[in-house]
Amino acid sequence: MRILLSNDDGYFSPGIDCLARMLAQVADITVVAPERDRSGASNSLTLDRPLSLRRTPNGYYHVNGTPTDCVHLAVTGMLDELPDMVVSGINLGANMGDDTIYSGTVAAATEGYLLGVPSLAVSLCSKAGVYFETAARVTLEMVQLIQRQEIREPVLLNVNVPDVPFDQLRGKVVTRLGKRHKAEAVVRTVTPRNETVYWVGAAGEAQDAGEGTDFFAVSNNQVSITPLQIDLTHNAQLPLIRTWLAQ
Repeated sequence: MRILLSNDDGYFSPGIDCLARMLAQVADITVVAPERDRSGASNSLTLDRPLSLRRTPNGYYHVNGTPTDCVHLAVTGMLDELPDMVVSGINLGANMGDDTIYSGTVAAATEGYLLGVPSLAVSLCSKAGVYFETAARVTLEMVQLIQRQEIREPVLLNVNVPDVPFDQLRGKVVTRLGKRHKAEAVVRTVTPRNETVYWVGAAGEAQDAGEGTDFFAVSNNQVSITPLQIDLTHNAQLPLIRTWLAQ
């Protein structure tokens, strides 16, 4: 089995290193990740300049681009064979609800999915990053589970793991994306050169976090597994817009 491993925290992050060591038990691992932290890069592709691919002493590759660049470059130009799976992570911090729109972690997995490869995005739900090993063990179980299936079409799974010891997890549940309140206001500051600058505010608290959502699962020490799709068509509004055009 061949797994392409990427992330948005950078090739030096503890999450990707822990995951690479864990998945090496069952697969040949190729790591292609950004050369620096690209959190929040979403699905952006670098089209205004060439990309560089470099190898580190431990065998990992890094790209001076986005998470999407990394997976696109690896699958369409670097690797001799299509990987059996793309795994993105382990992200430091949750990617639930609206986070998935902005997440570079989810974007790397999404690129694999768009290129026809079953893909996982894996996040550890805290900023402390204590139990990466727990998320890595969950990912190993998910990889082995997918490997046993007869997959007729690519899948894209968003996996969020509570930051607790593995034996404190209360199982895995299939969830839907919840929804946050709108983000907090930007933070305005003044630099030593008297220039006004702005920091993007923190994400809002969870608004739709009831039973069945990713927020609810993680708050109950359950692993949240959400299947994602890319079709942005608002099907429920198709009849409405047709009536506009008929006027």
